[in-house]
Amino acid sequence: MFKCLNCIDWKKTAIFAGGVLFGTAGVKVLGSSDAKKFYVNCLAAGLRAKECVMTTATNIQENAEDILAEAEEINRQRTGGEEFADESQEGAQDEAAAVQA
Repeated sequence: MFKCLNCIDWKKTAIFAGGVLFGTAGVKVLGSSDAKKFYVNCLAAGLRAKECVMTTATNIQENAEDILAEAEEINRQRTGGEEFADESQEGAQDEAAAVQA
C-alpha cells in the first residue's frame, strides 16, 4: 500500500497545492471591497487622463485650423486676391475653336 506513495513526486505535489492555495487567496483578495475601490479609483484616473488628452487634442486642432486660415490669407494677399484658373482647359478651348474655324 505504501509503495504507491513512493511513486508520487512530493515536490511537484507541494508546488501544485501551493498554487491552488495562492490562487484561491488571490481570488478572495481581488474580489474584496478594498480592491474594488482601488479599481474604481484607477478607472476614474484613466477617465480624467482621457479628458485631459481630448482637451489638448482639441486645442491643437483649433490652432492648426487658425494657422491654415492665416496661411491661406497670406497667399491670397500675395496673389492680389485673384484665383488661379485652370489654364489647361483654356488652351484646349482655344485649340478647338481654331480647328472649327
